[in-house]
Amino acid sequence: MVRIKAQVMDGESMRRALYRLSHEITERNKGVKDLVLIGIRTRGVPLAQRLAELIKEHEGTVIPVGTLDITFYRDDLTLISPQPVVHRSNIPFAINEKKVVLVDDVLYTGRTVRAALDALMDLGRPSMIQLAVLIDRGHRELPIRADFIGKNVPTSKRELIQVKLKEVDGEEKVLILESEPED
Repeated sequence: MVRIKAQVMDGESMRRALYRLSHEITERNKGVKDLVLIGIRTRGVPLAQRLAELIKEHEGTVIPVGTLDITFYRDDLTLISPQPVVHRSNIPFAINEKKVVLVDDVLYTGRTVRAALDALMDLGRPSMIQLAVLIDRGHRELPIRADFIGKNVPTSKRELIQVKLKEVDGEEKVLILESEPED
């Protein structure tokens, strides 16, 4: 059984974190020249779209946004389901020589990011790949780190982070869920 342990972000704190991330991304990249955002399906996509909208507000430039499905690149594909649901990646622009910012909701073991890197490299050769996440919860299994972090939320391995976005879930919050020990 899983119970809600805590709410670590609400809609307003998520908005502020994304606002800050949008500025950090443009500052580190010295503007928006050759910058593209690619959201990792599912919740990375609306986060990438929000970041692009915020960057457009303060830079006056539309940033291309793509969608990346990493299903076939996962190292745990056979553990997920005998017939995993595959969605399409939608990256309607070339990524060669672009500064790609991969966007995801939660960074945990690093395996999702590794799969995303493999998928991206099959699509082209960016000049640089950076990672932006809303939540970094620790417990890395691979040598991967985020370049842009909305919030660090240290967790135990028994805990889960659940990000809820209005575009997907109809509400805005980030929760820590805890598995209750079985008797």
